Amino acid sequence: MHHHHHHDDDLASDRIGIAFALNVSFTIIEFIGGVLTNSTAIMADAVHDLGDSLSIGLAWLLNKLSARESNNRFTYGYRRFSLLGALINGFILLLGSGWILSEAIPKLSNPEMPVVEGMLGLSLLGIAVNGFAAWKLSAGKTMNERMLNWHLLEDALGWAAVLLVSIILMFVDWPILDPLLSIVFTLFILFNVGKTLWKTTLLFLQAVPDANMANRVGELLRADTEVTEVHHLHLWSLDGEEHVLSAHLVLAKTLGPAEQLALKRRMAQQLSVFEFAHTTLELELPEEICRDRDEAAEVE
Repeated sequence: MHHHHHHDDDLASDRIGIAFALNVSFTIIEFIGGVLTNSTAIMADAVHDLGDSLSIGLAWLLNKLSARESNNRFTYGYRRFSLLGALINGFILLLGSGWILSEAIPKLSNPEMPVVEGMLGLSLLGIAVNGFAAWKLSAGKTMNERMLNWHLLEDALGWAAVLLVSIILMFVDWPILDPLLSIVFTLFILFNVGKTLWKTTLLFLQAVPDANMANRVGELLRADTEVTEVHHLHLWSLDGEEHVLSAHLVLAKTLGPAEQLALKRRMAQQLSVFEFAHTTLELELPEEICRDRDEAAEVE
C-alpha cells in the first residue's frame, strides 16, 4: 500500500508537470497571437492562462510536497498540502472567471471585429493543447488534480467558443457572439468549480468525506457481539483520497489479551474494504469511564 501511494504521487506529479509545461508554452503563444490578431478576447484569455500557469505551478509544488514522509511536525504527513493547493486554485479560478465576465459583459454593447483567420488558427491550437492537458489530468483522483482539470477544461471550452465564433464571423458580421459565448461558458465553469470548491472546503475543515461511509462504519463496528457501544467515532480525509478513522469501542465484557487481539484482527479485516490510510480503535472495558466522555460526540 505504501509503495502504491508513492506510485500514485509520482503519476499525479507527472500529470500536473505536463499540464504546467503545456500551459506556460501556450500562454506565450497566446500573447503573441493576441497582438497579431488585434483580438481583445484572445488577450484576455492569455492573461487568464497566465494566472492558470501560476496556479498550476503552485499545485505542482504542493503536490510534490504532499508526497513527503510524515515527521514529528506533520505526524500525518504532508498530504493536506495537496488539498490546500486545490483550495488556492479554486479561488484563483473564481477570481479569473470574474475578471473574464467583467471584460466580456461590456463588450456586449460595443463588440469589436477581430482578425478572424488568426482566431481560427489559435483556437484549434488552444483546443488541442488544453484538451490534451485536461485529458491527462482526468485520470487523477486528488482534489488538487480535479480542480486543475476544471482550469484546463475552462480553457478548452473557451477556445471552442473562439473556434465557433471565428467560423461564424467568416460568413456574418456578428462580433457580439464572441463575448456572449464567453459569458455562457464562464458561467458554466463557475457553477461546477463552485461545487468542487465547496466540497474541498468541507474536506479542509475535516468534515466527513462521505456520510454514507460514516454510517456504514458505525454500523459495522456496532454489529460485533463483543461491542455494546461506539462513541468518539471520527472520520475525516487527508486529501480527498486518503481517509482517517478513529473510534472508542465499549466492550460487552472484559476480554483477555488473546480475545482482544482476535477482536482487533476481526475489525481490521472488516474495515479493510474502506482502505483507510490510518485507523485507531480504542477498546474500553465495561466498567471503564472514558477519559474523553464529557466531550464525546455520540454517533447514533
